[in-house]
Amino acid sequence: MSLFKNIFSKDKKETLDKGLEKSKTSFFGKLGKAVAGKSKVDDEVLDNLEEVLVTSDVGVNTTLKIIDRIEERVSRDKYMGTDELNAILREEIAGLLSETHVGEETEFTVPKDKKPYVIMVVGVNGVGKTTTIGKLASQFKKKGLKVVLGAADTFRAAAIDQLQVWADRVDVPIIKQKMGSDPASVAFDTLNSAVAEKADVVLVDTAGRLHNKVNLMNELSKVKRVMQKVVPDAPHDVLLVLDGSTGQNAFEQAKQFTKATEVTSLAVTKLDGTAKGGVVIGISDQFQIPVKYIGVGEGIDDLQVFNKYEFVDSFFNLN
Repeated sequence: MSLFKNIFSKDKKETLDKGLEKSKTSFFGKLGKAVAGKSKVDDEVLDNLEEVLVTSDVGVNTTLKIIDRIEERVSRDKYMGTDELNAILREEIAGLLSETHVGEETEFTVPKDKKPYVIMVVGVNGVGKTTTIGKLASQFKKKGLKVVLGAADTFRAAAIDQLQVWADRVDVPIIKQKMGSDPASVAFDTLNSAVAEKADVVLVDTAGRLHNKVNLMNELSKVKRVMQKVVPDAPHDVLLVLDGSTGQNAFEQAKQFTKATEVTSLAVTKLDGTAKGGVVIGISDQFQIPVKYIGVGEGIDDLQVFNKYEFVDSFFNLN
């Protein structure tokens, strides 16, 4: 199929294949049971397939779209064998995702006309937020970009310490204050330093508390306002980090955070340790917010730019 070309390098593709192994094994185990004893795709197979997709965390709305597309093909073809189902799913899901013009990047890049390019990173504690920032810093630095980190999650000392570990590991500067400091003050200092140092990219960590949305909303709004005193159109990207291993709960977190602040992109982490990788398909389809990055392993290079074609190819590749 023309949608599938080897866009990624061999190493990146192997990492993606390996990272989705648990999701794939679970999905095809369920699919095998759904079509057991059946040679033709009929209403019963489609009902079973619907259940397989929903229980694989693809999400109800996206599942119904996929089933509708397959039903159309079944009505056009007089006979469709169950042995074709994998290839059909692969094509129809890629087709569905191709209707949005996001998820087509292959490299870690930032716009050249914004300098410094400011990324404010949000997400609840434990989703891999700080790790994602560290890995992004590493990838941007490899591209020859000058990176500055800002430790504006001052609610937990552990968050500041963890970001410092990443700054040391990647060898990039970090701006921080002591625990309990005003997050907006840290963000202000970070952007001032980035401008003075002529940095290309700024990654600002923020607090991950959702138990009081009003406080979170006020805090993030203040951080944004203070940033704009230094860089008028900052932040250029508000990146929400979601834990893919929580499946449908990731949808809920996305809904809650988008109520608290404007989110412009998503990173879905921890896909290598879960069978819930289908959540990326649902999130890509359902939210009007692009999935920009996915975490498919613990290594520093295992954060990847999300490319929907490579993702679907890996998810449905049995080789």
